[in-house]
Amino acid sequence: GTMIMAMQKGIQRGIFSNESGLGSAPIAAAAAQTKELSAGLVSMTGTFIDTIVICSMTGLSIVITGTWNTGLEGVAITTAAFQQGLPFPPVVASFSLMLCLVFFAFTTILGWDYYGERCLEYLLKETRQLQTYRWLYIICVFIGPYMTVAADGTLTDIFNALMAFPNLIALLALNGVVRNETKDYFK
Repeated sequence: GTMIMAMQKGIQRGIFSNESGLGSAPIAAAAAQTKELSAGLVSMTGTFIDTIVICSMTGLSIVITGTWNTGLEGVAITTAAFQQGLPFPPVVASFSLMLCLVFFAFTTILGWDYYGERCLEYLLKETRQLQTYRWLYIICVFIGPYMTVAADGTLTDIFNALMAFPNLIALLALNGVVRNETKDYFK
């Protein structure tokens, strides 16, 4: 049971971290003006940079500084770890982390809006409903900060699962096409 729970939490946080397997990254890669697989190969590096480099460094800083058992959660635990672990005054460490989070949050908000608009355009074949979607999206952006970390995590997991299931079906259906295109590209 412990192993299953550890795997479940690891997969949930991994998907939350880099969206691998959800089918959202191909939306951005498809916007590239190329007829080759190079855009897809370049977008695969994001998974490595995000998960292996950024998340590992953050996790190690939390474990090494001992802030993992302080009762903090969310960004507060990372802020405490950076304040203790970086050789800067605590206010500089907090400010640098806050600046990174602002850029991350802003680009994430813009990216998910773009993904939603492209999907809505594809499904409905028209753009009249985009204005309604944008207003609903903006309302959700303003509601998000008032949610607890646990509620936000639960909603994120639910919506990530709802995105993953259709993508897994598409991956199974298209695996032959992907295999052939990949072989042709590397020839």
